Amino acid sequence: MSTLGTSRQHILLPWTVQEREDPLLMLDRAEGVYFYDQQGRRYLDFLSQLFNCNLGHGNPRVIAAIQQQAARPCCVSPVLMTEERITLATELTRRTPGDLNKCLFVNSGSEADDQAFILARMVTGRPKIFAKYRSYHGTMLSGLGVGGDPRRAAIEPGPAGSVRFYDPFCYRCDFGKEYPSCQLHCFDALERQLQLENPSTVAAVIVEPVTGAAGGFPLPDGYLLRLRELCDKHGILLIADEVITGFGRTGAWFGVEHDGVVPDLMVLAKGLTSGYVPMGAVIVRDRIAEHFEKRMFPLGSTYAAHPLACAAAMACLEEYDHGGLIPHARRMGEALFAKLHGLAERHPCIGDVRGKGLLACLEIVRDRKTKAPLVPPNTDSLLPMQIRRRAWAEGLHVMPRGSLILLAPPLIVQPEHIDEAIDKLDRVLGWVEQTEKIC
Repeated sequence: MSTLGTSRQHILLPWTVQEREDPLLMLDRAEGVYFYDQQGRRYLDFLSQLFNCNLGHGNPRVIAAIQQQAARPCCVSPVLMTEERITLATELTRRTPGDLNKCLFVNSGSEADDQAFILARMVTGRPKIFAKYRSYHGTMLSGLGVGGDPRRAAIEPGPAGSVRFYDPFCYRCDFGKEYPSCQLHCFDALERQLQLENPSTVAAVIVEPVTGAAGGFPLPDGYLLRLRELCDKHGILLIADEVITGFGRTGAWFGVEHDGVVPDLMVLAKGLTSGYVPMGAVIVRDRIAEHFEKRMFPLGSTYAAHPLACAAAMACLEEYDHGGLIPHARRMGEALFAKLHGLAERHPCIGDVRGKGLLACLEIVRDRKTKAPLVPPNTDSLLPMQIRRRAWAEGLHVMPRGSLILLAPPLIVQPEHIDEAIDKLDRVLGWVEQTEKIC
């Protein structure tokens, strides 16, 4: 751990009350599924840093690709074409479903969401974007304002045209229903809300195939298919936010593949380069791209499709393929969830175990019967930070948020790493139960 004088004196830390982070954890080096602090203490990275380090730390193929590209031109205008840009776009669209065939490269997931909203509004000529209450679509004004994440409070009322709808969240159904006997009542409610908002004013609906940091829950079976049909019926664009769920995280190349749905726009980042170099992308269907063949396309940024990022992304695609990491993630996800369900049998504080592939969430409750949350929504509590520090004390890196503990190990995770994480979580949850008197 470090002190204020040598760590954050000149740095603003994201997503936090600054002084609460003292003392800070100072990362020194990393390898595989582990990272080490400056005192040499080892931590099992069961969050892939921030859902992004899919290949783990120190991947030789990615590092070599960056090094080799660094010896070639690295400062390239976005209006110039390079072999690296062409190759990456070709290989990326070869893997995306359906006719998602044209790439707009940007620098982050937040920027990609922002550009997707602009594209949807330009193509449709409509102002509104629909998003779930339990959603997070980046830290820019448009994304933070559209999503329902509690962090939006800092910038409210947010951008005009933002409309939120109730989630298909089966554990805490906002309508008091139970799946599947509900017959997707939440979807019927969305359809009614859409009618009341006037569908001809709605440019797009954005969803994560598996909700990430805002809840860790998959869309129930049939929901995404019905949403695709509803959007088609009203000429509304469907945006899939795959910033977290893309590149094997859910056990498929992309989360939408589990439902066989092709969105109109797909937002990518994180696993695209495994976090080694910043990069994001919006992949659009042919008809979206065709709209701009004879119209001005006003979007772009200086560092879009940076050569180093392109090299890193190409190496990541090769590593996913050659390492068989997509099916491996699916197998390891099955092993992880089996262990998590066993953990839930031992800990009454675990109200729900959910997720898909190697994206998992534990919902922590004070009472299983009432589902009383450990931390009520929109409550400023120190508990999540205390749980994170307790996990660090065990040598485990996860994401406690509100009443959630989110897990997303690198795709290279092995059974012994899962066992290690479960043992450490066991002790962390025991501490939570003892401290909060949950039994």
